[in-house]
Order: sequence, then structure tokens, then C-alpha cells
Amino acid sequence: MSDLVLVTGASGFVAGHVIQELLGRGYRVRGTVRSVTRAAEVAEVLPGVELVEADLGSDAGWAAAVAGCRYVVHTASPFPSTEPGHEDELIRPAVDGTLRVLRAAAASGVERVVITSSVAAVQVGNRGRLLTEADWSDTAVCEAYEKSKTLAERAAWDFAAEHPEIEVAVINPGMIIGPILRPEAGTSVGGIRTLLAGDMPGVPRLNFATVDVRDLAVAHRLAMETPEAAGNRYICAGDEISFPDMANILARRYRVSTRVLPDWLVRLSARFNADARTAVRYLGREERLTAEKAQRELGWRMRPVADSVLDTAASLIEFGLVTDPGAPKSRAA
Repeated sequence: MSDLVLVTGASGFVAGHVIQELLGRGYRVRGTVRSVTRAAEVAEVLPGVELVEADLGSDAGWAAAVAGCRYVVHTASPFPSTEPGHEDELIRPAVDGTLRVLRAAAASGVERVVITSSVAAVQVGNRGRLLTEADWSDTAVCEAYEKSKTLAERAAWDFAAEHPEIEVAVINPGMIIGPILRPEAGTSVGGIRTLLAGDMPGVPRLNFATVDVRDLAVAHRLAMETPEAAGNRYICAGDEISFPDMANILARRYRVSTRVLPDWLVRLSARFNADARTAVRYLGREERLTAEKAQRELGWRMRPVADSVLDTAASLIEFGLVTDPGAPKSRAA
């Protein structure tokens, strides 16, 4: 009988692709949902997964969730599109939830836990040079989300040091794009949705190191299977790409604006537009990260970013989350 893997937050964007990857590789997969009311919806998209109820905010259900599992892949963590009223709204469930999963896994004899962290736990306060897994964000200058990911990952490593009986590996993805599996567009793919929808009068100068969610799912599986991955964190992100570059990729297939907005106009728009308010925080920011360690130690590879951008767009249109902007006009027209 194949090994049983628990994937937390089964209704999430990353978790859905991880579950698909594991099922496709012959694993038995159990997934957690916060409420059984979501089970039917998730099961329709991910046939073959066993679903159980367990919430990161409560101890209830976690012992049953991890029972019989050889591995746990912990993807669940809050990822809002706007800053919370208080940072503890993100930090407490991220840290407490991670420790809750680790405690249950250790008590049940789980062999390894793979945790989804973020490059947000790597790069804050460390701009201006190429960053590796040796770098950690400075929580003194972190926004709430960045701080939640940094503190949750730190807590996981502290737990692992105190419990050598359980192995821990961590994945630190960049901005996650790629096709959605259901009609929900989370924060990760919101930028491409905004470009397609034309919600802003042009394209702000934002830069991100991205990763395709399908490649990210493979990285989680490799970190789970590779013996040497225990005790290691892995950056999974490609070269930096700008939103204007993404717009130009989309313009190959769709009628979208490729006009680059000056920074002053983005700041002015932020007075009236929520997307612009979010964009202002990232203006001029660079993301220089290397995934060399994941490539070398896990044998991990990434697909071309243009494929990821176009596949994201196609899925957003397919699920009706944005109206098809139509094909670009030919030059002759």
C-alpha cells in the first residue's frame, strides 16, 4: 500500500496542486478543510483525496488528521490581499497553526513535515544583493504578512531542533502564479487578473520573482522524498520579472494595456484604488533570489515564466473571474 500524506489547507491554491501532484505519483492523500461544508466542493475538483476537518486555530481534529501518515505537507497559512487591522491577526494563526501541526505530527510518529514558507521570510531588510537560504528577513521592518511567515518558519525550526525524532524541510516560494483549479482568484494571481481586467489605467513598475504553482507542487514532493532535504530550506523562485514584462507577455494573446505608469501616478491612484494602494508598497523594489540550491539538491526545474503567465490568464478566463479581453489587434488593422 502506498504512503499516506496529509496536506493541510486542501481548499487552497498551492495545496490543490500539491494534492494533484501527489495523487498523480501514486500517494494516498488526506487533506484538511476548516469546515466540512467545503469538503464536497474540494472533492469535486480533487477526486481521490480523503478530506477531514481541522482548523489551525484549534487542537480539535489534528490527531485524527495525522493518524497513519508518513508525511505531512503544511501549506495552510493566511494570505490576505490587504493589511489586517492588527498584525496578530496573521501572526498568531501562522505561528500557532504551524506548531499545532508539528506537535500532532510528532506525537503520531510522522517521519517528515514539509512546510510552505515564503521568500517573505528571506528578503525583507536584505535588498541590493543576491539572496540565498542563509538569509532571513528582519522582523523589525516587516509588514504583517512578511512577519507572520518569518516567525512561523523560525518557530518550525526551533521545534525541529527540540524534536529530532521528526524531520522538517521548508519551501520558500516567490510570487506564485499558474492556473487556478476552481473559480477563486486568491492574492497570488491577483496581479495577472488586474492586468487582464484593465482595473488600472496602465501597468505599475513592480518586480517579482515568480514560481509556477505546478512547479512548486513538484518542489514540495521532492522535498518530501529526498532524504537529504531534511533540515533544509529551499528558495523556489525564478529570475525577477516586472509587471510591464508580464503585460507584454499577455499582449501576445490578449488585448491588454502595456502602458507603463509613472510612479507618481500610482501613488496618486492609491488615494482612490485599493489595488494601487497595495502596489505603492512595492514600487521600485527588486527581488534577487537564487533557486540554485533546490535545483542542485532536489533536481528541481522551472518552466518558462511566459508559459506560467499565459496559463494563469487562460484559467482566470475559463472560470469566469475575468472577461476575455480579446485578441490583440493586428498591426495592419
